[in-house]
Order: sequence, then structure tokens, then C-alpha cells
Amino acid sequence: MQVLVVGNGGREHALAWKIAQSSRVRRVFVAPGNAGTALDAENVDIPQDNIGQLVKFAKNQTIDLTVVGPEVPLVRGLVDALRREKLRVFGPSKAAAQLEGSKVFCKELLRSADVPSAEYHVFRDAKSAERFVVDRFPSDDENVPLVVKADGLAAGKGVVVCSRRRDALDAIDQIARQRTFGEAGSQLIIEERLHGEEASLLAITDGRTIVTLPPCQDHKPAFDGDRGPNTGGMGAYCPAPLVRDDMLRWLDEHILVPTVHAMKRSRRPFRGVLYAGLMVTHQGPKVLEYNVRFGDPECQPLLLRLRSSLIDILEATVDERLDEIGPLDWDPRPAVCVVMASEGYPRSSERGLPIRGLDDAAQVPDVKVFHAGTATVDQQVVTNGGRVLGVTALGNSISAAKLQAYTAVKCIRWRGAWCRKDISDKALEPSKSGVS
Repeated sequence: MQVLVVGNGGREHALAWKIAQSSRVRRVFVAPGNAGTALDAENVDIPQDNIGQLVKFAKNQTIDLTVVGPEVPLVRGLVDALRREKLRVFGPSKAAAQLEGSKVFCKELLRSADVPSAEYHVFRDAKSAERFVVDRFPSDDENVPLVVKADGLAAGKGVVVCSRRRDALDAIDQIARQRTFGEAGSQLIIEERLHGEEASLLAITDGRTIVTLPPCQDHKPAFDGDRGPNTGGMGAYCPAPLVRDDMLRWLDEHILVPTVHAMKRSRRPFRGVLYAGLMVTHQGPKVLEYNVRFGDPECQPLLLRLRSSLIDILEATVDERLDEIGPLDWDPRPAVCVVMASEGYPRSSERGLPIRGLDDAAQVPDVKVFHAGTATVDQQVVTNGGRVLGVTALGNSISAAKLQAYTAVKCIRWRGAWCRKDISDKALEPSKSGVS
């Protein structure tokens, strides 16, 4: 069979690499791809949000299955467009993708499904949101435990965690008045700030059956010790010891199942990857947000550990026969992914810088280097984005996997390259949270 993977990040490189391992798969195309996917698959020069060209390519090449990686084409309706042409595609419909595309929709669905989440208020203009904050917190000296969120997609940048009143007012101004994130700021949410430790829970569902994947933990802040601005993710590890088996059963029962049922009741049946971003508080786990696709970088350690055929799982989801898939086979060893970024990220970063040492890194045992922001220029791999590589390793323990990943990181160089040095260290700390 022939498969098309849509996207150009580390997630899409991991998907293409894993799909290509199946003896049933003859060719894997990636649109538009990166320098890494060009090695493990075939790149197609079509932007990930050009729905018309992607559908045309899938038809002309007789693509047997399209796998949509990023959220933007999902929210814009690529799945619907392919289905209208009787083409098979893995991912939620445009209506179901609103679970990520609209934070207001997500919060209202969580409330209706009685899924634990932060208390929130919705505003459609800056003035009413500002009045709410000032009325609640008359003095700027007070601690202001709020989070301000743009309603729509904002490339991971439309969420501002606030500590002071002026932080919240500045965030409201940027989102709702200055429209820094465009139409994503047509509505905004102000919600209580939750305290605890974050975890990522991903599941694959065909709308009836839910296959929960091993829990992961992402590292959003840019710098060691969870300091600095939020990013798309500076690394991840799997599994996350924070989420014990008893908690995992609780999450299935109280979060995943009610969400899938609520989506079906709202006539938006969900098929694809359901990704719950969680905060494990002293009162128990609560949903911070939902994504409707594999996380990046969580996808990389997950797929490095997966021994079962990914293409079989994806097809069973599309055909609504996920109940026929037996328990998934996982490598018992944990995996750690360290993101290497360019100087200036998460703000602007220089592109076109030659990357050295990739062949040396590939020789480190149990390591796979997934490309994200890379391109090939004159047969040289160069930087082409802020998050450049996801160096991912297996080990007999999380400490061993971390050592292998950072050993490979040390092989790779370009001007201004950097990474966090503490990815997975939380897994070695005793958890302070939990649920019975």
C-alpha cells in the first residue's frame, strides 16, 4: 500500500519512519516533509495546509491511507475533503477537531461531560474581560492565579500564565485588542491557574473503542527547572511514573470515556488521536486542554517504544474495528526525547545553518534522531526552524535512556544549538500528587 503523511515536524518524521517499517507498505510520502523524512520516505513539495493540492495528490497517486499530523489541516477540514473523494484518512473531522480548534468549545464540552477541569469564564471583547480581572483583583500587589487563553489556534503561543494583575491585563490586550493571534483572539477564556505536575495522556479511538497509550510527560518551558517562556515542547519521556496504573484506570473512566461519549452525543464522533494535557493536582487529575493529534515531541518516544504495527492500528481506527486489535506490544524499556533548538527559539531563529555530526549521533546505540526544523541545501542538512531535532533514545531505565540521548546530542553541532539539560529528571523525583 501507499501512505501519505501530512506535515513537516518531528512527529511526522516519527510517523513516516514507523509506518515504513511495515512489510505491507510499499511507499511513504510526506508533504512537505523535512531533511529527515527525505531519508526515511519521499518528500512531496505541498504545504500542509493546501487542502486542494493534498487531495489532488492523494487521488492521482492512488494513496491508500493519508495520516494527518498537525492540527491546522485537521481544523481546516482536510479529513472531510479527503473523505468526500472516497479516500481513506486517519484523523478527526473538521467538526470533531474543534476540540482543539476552539478552547471555548472544549471547555463547554468538558463541563457538559462532567470531566474535571479548571473553572473558567468566556469573553468576547477586551473590555468585559478587563473588568472581570479588575473586579476580582482590585490591587496589583495581589497574587493573580489566572490563565488567559485565545480561543483559536495560535501555534502554541496563545496561552499566558499570569501571576500579577498587570500580566492578565497585558494578555487580554494582546489577545483581544491588539489581535496578536488574529482571529484566534475573537473570543478568550480566563480560567483558574491549576497547580501540580503536568502529564500527557494519548489515546487512539474509532469513536467506540479507546486504546490508551502509555502516559508521557512533556517539557514546555524553554529552560532547565521549568523556567522561561513556553515552547512547543523541549523534550518528553515515556512512560511517566507520575501516572500509575490505578491513576490510568481512573483517567480512562473519568476523562477519556466521558469525552468520547460527549463528542458522539454532540454529533461530532471522534476518530483519531485524543490527547489530554493533564495537571495532576492534590485534588486529582484535571484536563488543561485537548489536542486532536499526536503530540510533538511525545510521538517520538511513544513510537520508538511501539513494537506493534502502526499501520494496522491506523487502518483499524479508520475502519471502526479497533476492537479487533489486541493489546499493543511495547518495548519494556523507557524512551527519552531531547529537543535541540536554534538560538532565539521560541522567538525568531536563524535558518540555513549547516548541521554537523548527524552520522555520529546515529551510531549511538538505541538512538534515533528525528528531524523537525531541517532542510537539505546542496546535499547539506541545515536548520529550517526553531525546534530542529528530537534526539530520542531507549534505555533499561529512564536514567539510561537519558544518558544515551544526551550522548547523541553531544555529537551534533550547529552555530547557536542548545537544549534543556534536565529532560526526564522529574521521573526520578518522588511524586507529590496522585489519586486512589
